Amino acid sequence: MTAETDHDRPSMTAQNPVLHEPARRSGSIVLVLLIAAAIIACAVAFMTLGRAQAQPYILGLLALLAMVGLFVLFAFAAGIIRFADRTSDDPIMRAVADHAFDGIAVTDARGHVVYANAAYLTLTGAASAQDARPVERVFIGNPDVSEAVFRLLKAAREGKRQQEEVRVAAPDGSHGRWLRMRVRPLGEGKREAKSTVWSVADISRDRQRQEDVFQELQHAIEYLDHAPCGFFSVNPKGELVYVNATLANWLDHDLAEIGSGGLKLTDIVSGDGASLLTSIVPMPGEVKTEVFDIDLRMRNGKTMPVRLYHKLAFGADGVPGASRTLVISRARDERSDPQRAAEVRFMRFFDHTPMAIATVDRDGRVVRGNARFAKLAQSLNTSGAVNKSILAAVSDRDRNQLVSAIGHAAQGQGDIPPVEALLEGAKERWGQFFVTAVEENERETEAAIVYMLETTERRTLENQVNQAQKMDTIGQLAGGIAHDFNNVLSAIMMANDFLLNAHKPTDPSFQDIMQIKQNATRAATLVRQLLAFSRRQTLRPTVLNLGDALSDIDLLLKRLIGEKVKLEVVHGRDLWPVKVDISQFEQVIVNLAVNARDAMPDGGALTVRTVNVSAEEAGRLSYKGMPPSDYVRIDVSDTGTGIPADIVEKIFEPFFSTKDVGKGTGLGLSTVYGIVKQTGGFVYVDSEPGKGTTFRIFLPRHHQEKEVAPDPAIAAAVAAKEAAADAKPRADLTGQGTILLVEDEEGLRALNARGLRSRGYTVVEAGNGVEAMELFDEQNGAIDLVVSDVVMPEMDGPTLLKEMRARNADIRIIFVSGYAEEAFEKSLPENQQFAFLAKPFALSALIAKVKETMAPN
Repeated sequence: MTAETDHDRPSMTAQNPVLHEPARRSGSIVLVLLIAAAIIACAVAFMTLGRAQAQPYILGLLALLAMVGLFVLFAFAAGIIRFADRTSDDPIMRAVADHAFDGIAVTDARGHVVYANAAYLTLTGAASAQDARPVERVFIGNPDVSEAVFRLLKAAREGKRQQEEVRVAAPDGSHGRWLRMRVRPLGEGKREAKSTVWSVADISRDRQRQEDVFQELQHAIEYLDHAPCGFFSVNPKGELVYVNATLANWLDHDLAEIGSGGLKLTDIVSGDGASLLTSIVPMPGEVKTEVFDIDLRMRNGKTMPVRLYHKLAFGADGVPGASRTLVISRARDERSDPQRAAEVRFMRFFDHTPMAIATVDRDGRVVRGNARFAKLAQSLNTSGAVNKSILAAVSDRDRNQLVSAIGHAAQGQGDIPPVEALLEGAKERWGQFFVTAVEENERETEAAIVYMLETTERRTLENQVNQAQKMDTIGQLAGGIAHDFNNVLSAIMMANDFLLNAHKPTDPSFQDIMQIKQNATRAATLVRQLLAFSRRQTLRPTVLNLGDALSDIDLLLKRLIGEKVKLEVVHGRDLWPVKVDISQFEQVIVNLAVNARDAMPDGGALTVRTVNVSAEEAGRLSYKGMPPSDYVRIDVSDTGTGIPADIVEKIFEPFFSTKDVGKGTGLGLSTVYGIVKQTGGFVYVDSEPGKGTTFRIFLPRHHQEKEVAPDPAIAAAVAAKEAAADAKPRADLTGQGTILLVEDEEGLRALNARGLRSRGYTVVEAGNGVEAMELFDEQNGAIDLVVSDVVMPEMDGPTLLKEMRARNADIRIIFVSGYAEEAFEKSLPENQQFAFLAKPFALSALIAKVKETMAPN
């Protein structure tokens, strides 16, 4: 312990540190040992005197020790005496604080200064220890500093660190000075946290230096802004981070837009010129400067020719930094120097041509390329390899052809055939390369000029057109075959009906006749599938919900695919209505399900999923030929063997099948294709060998408001007529009247006439439309009904109807055809009434249609 009095404290001046608490002295162990030895000696002496004699001395010693103890406790409580802290009395640490350049002061919990070094006294203007004041009292009443001091005091009360920089004006109104004030707790302990350390530093010189640098920078920017040439900087993201005022004035842009994300490089560079600036091959750790002649785009859309000196520094990892680009306007060259003007025109032509152009050496290394070539190199995503060698743009399969063409050009040969090659990259892209030789004296550095046009879209369009033409041709062929087959089958079925009428079930030949009928019916089914592919079958579309339609055939699908295949039907929410022929739609799903079952011989999963597809979503899809509109999509997915890529385009063709002989007709998918197309929809296939296949069917959404409501009176009459027909147990198919039968197939015409005569009708036969008109005129209005084929030589059915209606507007007619009713309905005049009967038909169907048509209204 140490103690001191007021006269022991050193005087405080501006040069000495202020000490408001007693100076700490180091204790002495020798003094402690001497006091302990004296007490022990007294105790030994008292023991030798005896108890009675020693008692007064013992009481006196105890009283003395008690008084000393009371005095020490009082002095310790008053702060006169305290235990020495050796760590705080370290002379080195003490000297660091006392002689620091920054002013340092320590305040207690009440804000009183308990320590201040000489620098603090100087900065606060204190002449002596008594004048040492806390920071808030030093700058009280100064409005420029009070807010900062308030924030510092708040941080001090909360035990936080805080820093503020303030400008203190001089009393005489001169420039004043800048001070940096910091505050922090004295320590982390509970006792130290109550005290606060304040530091005050004069940073006027640093501030002045910063202002000088800022002024110099301002002058440099001003000089750069008003230089007679443009300047800009672009970052790796393509954003303009700086443009000088000269260039902004040239381009008529506001400087406020630049540097705030308002402009990108592509906004000021015309055409594909931006690709040139981003096509520089990275060189880690190097700085490259390239010269480009391009056009810049003004704000009003006009362009101006410029020359760029584009400087780019690459980091050690090859990542480029922001560019330093000098811009020289070449617009004045067009007026002042004809040679420069010609050069400018050539460079503009060179960079703005829609063809990629590059000059290459004998090995295919690129010497120079235009902007479109740079854009092509970037789109191929070959990590800049195309910028080094044009051969990197071509796949390995076709690379030798381009190498050979460049070799011929290097030898000075002309008329080199163009090279059609597959381009390198993940997607299938094609390009056509035209190679020409250069002048002989330039072949040391440039062996050839290569022009390249990307032909991907052209080839895709050609493939689509070829595929569409092929499918249409096959459809026409299939429709023609189906038409002829229908005539043959009609004759077979009609003759078969005559045989059935002539033989009883007990007749030995009856079973053979029934077998003929069954096979004829089966053949008619195959013909209907051909007509479905050629989109010439008759559809009876109705408005329905696909979810309900799929639920109705769920049990049928499970029976078809068997127990090895798991069926899952996922219905979309709130499906839009569609207008389709329900039986034909069921045929589509059944055909796809059977194909999926055959593709999963060891079992798997079949998933039928429905979902709405909005016009916006349809526009984003990559399916070709499908216009953006609202659709309901049906996905039929399996986990089978998949379809090889080389036969995907053939799967919808009639009679194409990968199944074994006798296990399929090859008409399943062609039927699907025809039905979907005739309904106005689209069908696409996504397949990957070994992973399965998904057929996606898009059916157009049906809008109920577009439907024309039928006349209630007509609807009631039709319903009553149907109800009356249903109420009859068996219709009477006999009748009377004269029928003009027009059919170019003589055998079929004879059978039809025979059947009609057998029911009591008078039949007049004609082989074509011309004969029919002659007979019609000869009968002089005695014809009650015309039964005519649609497709006939010399005069077809629709033309025959027009001619007859011109003579007799009330004549009734039945068209029979192997094609769909819609196939020829468009060629008829509007509001023409006629009946229709699809081939092949049985005798009973023909008689029933005649009876129905001739019945009075």
